[in-house]
Amino acid sequence: MSVQVWTYLIVGLTFALYIGIAIWSRVGSTRDYYVAGGGVHPVANGMATAADWMSAASFISMAGIIAFSGYDGSVYLMGWTGGYVLLALLLAPYLRKFGKFTVPDFIGDRYYSQTARLVAVVCALFVSFTYVAGQMRGVGIVFSRFLEVDISTGVVIGMAIVFFYAVLGGMKGITYTQVAQYCVLIFAYLVPAFFISILLTGHFIPQFGFGSTLNDGSGVFLLERLDGLSAQLGFGEYTAGKKSMLDIGAITLALMVGTAGLPHVIVRFFTVPKVRDARRSAGWALLFITLLYATAPAVAAFARLNMFETLNGPQMTGTPYAEAPTWVHNWEKTGLIKWEDKNGDGQMFYSGDERNEMTVDRDIMVLANPEIARLPAWVIALVAAGGLAAALSTAAGLLLVISSAVSHDLLKKVVMPHITEKQELLYARVAAALAIGVAGWLGINPPGFVAEVVAFAFGLAAASFFPAIVLGIFDKRTNTAGAVSGMVAGLAFTMGYILWFKGIFITPMAANVPENWLFGVSPEGIGAVGMALNFVIAIVVSRLTAPPPRHIAEMVEHIRVPRGAGAAAVH
Repeated sequence: MSVQVWTYLIVGLTFALYIGIAIWSRVGSTRDYYVAGGGVHPVANGMATAADWMSAASFISMAGIIAFSGYDGSVYLMGWTGGYVLLALLLAPYLRKFGKFTVPDFIGDRYYSQTARLVAVVCALFVSFTYVAGQMRGVGIVFSRFLEVDISTGVVIGMAIVFFYAVLGGMKGITYTQVAQYCVLIFAYLVPAFFISILLTGHFIPQFGFGSTLNDGSGVFLLERLDGLSAQLGFGEYTAGKKSMLDIGAITLALMVGTAGLPHVIVRFFTVPKVRDARRSAGWALLFITLLYATAPAVAAFARLNMFETLNGPQMTGTPYAEAPTWVHNWEKTGLIKWEDKNGDGQMFYSGDERNEMTVDRDIMVLANPEIARLPAWVIALVAAGGLAAALSTAAGLLLVISSAVSHDLLKKVVMPHITEKQELLYARVAAALAIGVAGWLGINPPGFVAEVVAFAFGLAAASFFPAIVLGIFDKRTNTAGAVSGMVAGLAFTMGYILWFKGIFITPMAANVPENWLFGVSPEGIGAVGMALNFVIAIVVSRLTAPPPRHIAEMVEHIRVPRGAGAAAVH
């Protein structure tokens, strides 16, 4: 069977599974809709958390950015993995003890202020919509290539699927759908990695192949070959860093603390019965996440080496366009690969200098990898299903955050406090439907490639939520004025910096010049500076204004000891 037939078959079966789970787990109460009734098993919640957290950026784009950036791409591995550990160990037990399942709910009650709640709602919407834009772009890319539709149509199809199980099933439907999606995405990620590792190095385990000699009898190590080709083609050595250590540190820190402030991940710790279960599910999630993250560097290296040799030929002198493999022409149809015959010789040449004739979007690396390696059609289709699972799982979690921010934190807590549970559930579903529409528009008109867009979302979370959460747990003296002024300053500074340097107020060429950046920190890492600004302003303003009421200080003291279930409150 052809790749397209296999794709229709495998993707169709997985979509049928997701919809079936949504119908089985449809909800009728706000507690089921927001936190799945609080009765999810820790192992299942660990899988759902891993799927929720490992978005299209992790599945589609992370290995792509490592393949293009080499050593510098390691910031995504360190930042996202370290951030999850930070969240699981430093924040999750305390937030679970507090018993509020949304970040705005925590901030509104901890800082005894509707103003603080409203600022947190705005921050949640900014972060979630920025993040979901990357997921919907990932959905569009997969559909555009493997179902041979344009990216816009692919996004609309993805919107329809997410609408069905997110609006109908709420967190309960999303949770069990994400368990299935994790199984699909991890299988889809590992199978081609095993195949390609054997083909290139003779080792079944990709991590071993990553550090082994090539299977061509040359005795040359894979990374040694990749370093040599990268330098020869004008890209610089693959294993050599090009970014400054300050920028690497800033990006890593922004991704870490941004992860710890992501509202759609935090809410997962309320879907289990007890604080102990929240910790156990965090441990399981870290194990499930590691399976993909420990494989990504090998996948990136395999894809980069195969792409060099496919586009430039074994001797690195070019490949006749007329003899280009099928995958090149397939991806050309999507606009994500382009060839311009600069010297008129009819040969493709891919390099990092003026000789270059190819434009290759880094988001295709994982998806195109099985085709480049000439793996069976069913493996190629499986990767497509995995990419969709990763994007849709995170998109659903983010849409639920947006829905709960509007229906629970804004309408129920501020605008219409007397609405019934049935009305709140209706408003939650309407908000989710509207959010899907906005998310689809952002997927069709994204501000950058998937990992870049997601990095911006993490930066915004780092600059807004993280300081407010940390100070809310560990500093009894932080008050409303400090928290609100810190969040507003951190979010405004970070958002303004990103907009300034991403082609809104400055040319794209100038935006990529480190000398133009504040302290030499790129837009991807500026969230770390925004976070520091938030901390300083929140602490200083709190010390210059009246302390919180006595009952707030006692509440903070209480949640520091994360014992007891602390059932999530929805009213």
